[in-house]
Amino acid sequence: MQEELVAVFIRLKEILKRYENALKPKFDLDSKYDLWSVKEIVIDGRKRKEVYFAGIIIQSKWVGLYYMPIYVDTRLEEVFKPELLKLLKGKSCFRIKELDDELVAQIEEALEIGYQLYKQRGWI
Repeated sequence: MQEELVAVFIRLKEILKRYENALKPKFDLDSKYDLWSVKEIVIDGRKRKEVYFAGIIIQSKWVGLYYMPIYVDTRLEEVFKPELLKLLKGKSCFRIKELDDELVAQIEEALEIGYQLYKQRGWI
C-alpha cells in the first residue's frame, strides 16, 4: 500500500511542480509538498504576504491533495468531474489512493482553473 501511495505522491508532485515558477513551496519533502503565492495582497480588507494554492501529503491510507482555490470561488465545485468529486472529503481535500489517466487529467484541469483564478485576482 505504501509503495502505491508514494507513486501517487510522486505523480501529483510532478504536476504541481509545473506551477513552481509563479508559486513557491514551503515544504518540498518526500511526503509533503505545497505551493504558495508569495505576494503582498489584500483579501477582504486583510493584508497577506502569502496565499496557499495547493499541497499534497502522504497519509496512512491515501494521499491528500489540498486545493485552496475552492475557498475563493465555491462555484469551482461545478468544475470537478464526478470521478474527482467523489474523492473530495470536506471542502478542499481530495483523498487519492490510486491514479489513472482520467483522474490525472481532471486534477490537471482543476489546478489550471484554480491557477487562472488566482492570476485573475492578482494573487500571482
